[in-house]
Amino acid sequence: MSNETVHEDTPVVAAVAAEVKAVVEALIFASPEPMTPRMLYKLLAEEPKEDVLAALESLKADYENRPGLQMVEVAGGYQIVTRPDLHEWVRRLFHERSAAKLTVQGLETLAVIAYKQPITALEIAEIRGVNTSGVLSTLLERHLIKIVGRKNVVGRPFLYATTKEFLIRFGLKDLHDLPKIEDMAEALGFDPPAGLMETTPREEMLPLEEDDESSKDEAQS
Repeated sequence: MSNETVHEDTPVVAAVAAEVKAVVEALIFASPEPMTPRMLYKLLAEEPKEDVLAALESLKADYENRPGLQMVEVAGGYQIVTRPDLHEWVRRLFHERSAAKLTVQGLETLAVIAYKQPITALEIAEIRGVNTSGVLSTLLERHLIKIVGRKNVVGRPFLYATTKEFLIRFGLKDLHDLPKIEDMAEALGFDPPAGLMETTPREEMLPLEEDDESSKDEAQS
């Protein structure tokens, strides 16, 4: 793309702006993860940041009127995805494998962590009323949750929280976008545990030490 200095209203400027917009769209579409403005600035380093931002804003406006696709802000970046009312048609195309779906137990546990994080395995089990070690292992393997520290109590148990992958999977900009517990449970098709409805203070958390990294495998067993 040319950096030629020309009058603001010339066809050359319009052509360059259109090309920047096309590149931004292609990058967002091709990226396997949400494309952040910072990454766009880095990839288009030869272009003024305000031009890149203008292209991004123009694309957002364009996708508001697309019948099949939309551009959404997820986990600090942007993705081009199908509209929610068309998801069933897309699922027909890909024939989602049942193994890729979370069980009701997995969804319940993920919901408890999402709304109560950071939280220990014992506290999750107390809310759900069942042992959750196997479910936690699955959620860790799918990178939907992570170990963020230890609770400052005897035994220093691991504390779990959701990940960026969780935000991406559920189309959330950040945790402030979490819907009401009842709405999320209804949308995902499970009954929220009674303990999930209670509010709890934030845990006092101890940071992970280097030797704790090897202990993460134990939390998955």
